[in-house]
Amino acid sequence: MKQSLQLKISQSLTMTPQLQQAIKLLQLSSLDLQSEIQEILDSNPLLEGESNEEGISSESDSNSSTNETSDAANNAEITDSSDKLADDKITNDLETDSQWEDWGYVSQGTTSAQNSDPNSHYEYQGETSESLQDQLQWQVEMMNLSEVDLAIATVLIDAIDERGYVRAPLEDVVEMMHEELESDEDEQTVEIEEVKAVLHLLQSFEPAGIAARDLKECLQIQLKRLDETTAESTLAAKLLDSEFELLSSRNYRQIMRNMGISESQLKGALSIIQSLDPRPGNQINQNTAQYITPDVFVKKDSKGIWTVELNGGCTPKLKINDAYAALIKRADNSADNVYLKNNLQDAKWFIKSLQSRNETLLKVASSIVEKQVGFLEYGEEAMKPLVLNDIAEEVEMHESTISRVTTQKYMHTPRGIFELKYFFSSHVGTTSGGEASSTAIRAVIKKLIGAENEAKPLSDSKLANLLNEQGIKVARRTVAKYREAMSIPPSNERKKLI
Repeated sequence: MKQSLQLKISQSLTMTPQLQQAIKLLQLSSLDLQSEIQEILDSNPLLEGESNEEGISSESDSNSSTNETSDAANNAEITDSSDKLADDKITNDLETDSQWEDWGYVSQGTTSAQNSDPNSHYEYQGETSESLQDQLQWQVEMMNLSEVDLAIATVLIDAIDERGYVRAPLEDVVEMMHEELESDEDEQTVEIEEVKAVLHLLQSFEPAGIAARDLKECLQIQLKRLDETTAESTLAAKLLDSEFELLSSRNYRQIMRNMGISESQLKGALSIIQSLDPRPGNQINQNTAQYITPDVFVKKDSKGIWTVELNGGCTPKLKINDAYAALIKRADNSADNVYLKNNLQDAKWFIKSLQSRNETLLKVASSIVEKQVGFLEYGEEAMKPLVLNDIAEEVEMHESTISRVTTQKYMHTPRGIFELKYFFSSHVGTTSGGEASSTAIRAVIKKLIGAENEAKPLSDSKLANLLNEQGIKVARRTVAKYREAMSIPPSNERKKLI
């Protein structure tokens, strides 16, 4: 075969590094975005952020008012130069070989007014504290125990799960202690009775019910530590001791027949048992504090119109460092000049990518709010069915873009903080020919269960019939799926006597 050279002309889309950076910024959460911005600021001398007077140290606070006036003037200068940069420098100087629109990203419009208070968007989600094991170990160290008993207590504490139950069999604890003591010269041995004694000591610690081996023992420990001894508490102890299986299955009629008691007596005993904590370990919060930073704020203005604003605290304003930019010479090809030119181009692309991210996020969030006004006005029951394609067609973007925008982005509404993906849900048909959102159906199911007679809870079939009466066509298995998704137990487990 004879070899030859051929020329071929074709067109294709290429993922340039700049476009890859824009896509990366689009899918980052607010916290990850702040970390990314900080890394760019540290690595690119041509890029700088707007200074923050609140971050001035206490030593700077003691300076004269002249410095404060200078800082204020600098802030105003940065804002002006940033706006000028966005209008005059970025758009004209950037390459146009790959556009945002080429990959389904349309950046039309401008961002609306932003929240200027950087401290107003943090929502407290928990608190930090010592772990459960730390609390128990501290209580052990307050006791005057021998070295062997202290070692046994440490092993038992390590075997306690987050609910407060000992999950290691006592025989295994004995074997573990034998392995640890084999290296000692005294050749000490540990008997299971000694392990039980240390376990009994741990069960006297706080919170009440800790170090139990099962639910029955946990409730019995708490019941014994009640200050008052009444007929109800005595009956409650008997119920836990002899009728625990029937009590777990809520077979109250069989319990009354077996023990020969009336319904009022059983109610009194159940009220005491239900006041006990089945998970005492959860009283000690072991979760790390978590903060959610909303990306957008939604509120109703004075005219009754729902508006969307970007959270200005998520993306600090950036600008080109004028001092370094002035050092760049067009005809100079020295290493230093090339370095400054490359960083200037990177800085412009980064600012452009941030602007595109903000504009895209604002467009998508505004479209979601426009379609879910019913939820903002009336709650979950008014949620409308919504899929990614609906928003994609509305804002003229690709579904993959909508998916990136709505992942790990949060919206602050008068009804709480929600991830943007929360507003998307499947749908089922209605008798009128319309559609009902699965989120709205779950809300209706939750409302029906909340209003049910606890002595005769609603079954999944009954819930399906009630929904059909409201015009929502849903099968029993679908009701069961939604109920389980909300962590609501079945009707036989929801049954209560009191």
